[in-house]
Amino acid sequence: MKLPLELYVSMTWIAVMLYVAATIANAAAVVFKRERLEVKSYWIALAGLMLHSVILVLWWIEVGHGPYMAPSEVLSSDAWMIMSCYFIFSRLYPRIKSTSILVFPLAFLLLALSQFYTPGIRTLPATFRSVWLVIHIGLYKIALATLVISFACALFYLLKKRRDHGWLQRLPALETLDVYSYRFAGFGFIFWTIGMLAGSIWAYQSWGRFWGWDPTETWSLITCLMFAAYLHLRRFFGWKGARAAWFFIACFVISLITLFGMATLSGSIHAEYFK
Repeated sequence: MKLPLELYVSMTWIAVMLYVAATIANAAAVVFKRERLEVKSYWIALAGLMLHSVILVLWWIEVGHGPYMAPSEVLSSDAWMIMSCYFIFSRLYPRIKSTSILVFPLAFLLLALSQFYTPGIRTLPATFRSVWLVIHIGLYKIALATLVISFACALFYLLKKRRDHGWLQRLPALETLDVYSYRFAGFGFIFWTIGMLAGSIWAYQSWGRFWGWDPTETWSLITCLMFAAYLHLRRFFGWKGARAAWFFIACFVISLITLFGMATLSGSIHAEYFK
């Protein structure tokens, strides 16, 4: 049974409102030191994630392919992956829970932005019927989610080092923020690199070549090398603290340009998949 498009849109806006409510509750809890409200904010966000999951599954069944054929699908699935990875990693590493201050608003902004694009149904091209494409896209989305957590830790490190009072005192210690920024950057680098390799295999299946110096491919390689340099400087040259945080933030900005800027350029092959 097919559901009306209006119902999907309405359900998505409900999920957006749940994310917004979670963001407001979480921010208020951190600023005013309300632990019960903070716990409630996580449950509200989790409820939004559950509804968001149902929406993506129903849409996947409706259109017959994963959420990667249109800007609305890409942005929505990015928001879902960021929230999902946050809850998984915060369960494994409780000290990163404070990154919700950045994760929650980012998720609702991406999901809300997805609704400003027409969620039309597109026919899946033959080149998209490959498991390597699913691996390629999935790993890049996981990389983005882990890099967001790393970015939050790096940003909080800089803020806390500059003025450690008020709500900033509730954040983990500087050393903890620095270490987790490093670790999640490593996770992001691994997922990004494997995703890029999977993409090259898919490119060979689709276009008969592993690499073509397409703008998106080129910037993806640049981003990978930037993160490799960051990890190398930290591991072998002892970089840490503020200069490492600033260098990572620069790498993160470049990754966003790669994912959301280069992919929409008219000169990129990938641009066809985001129109």
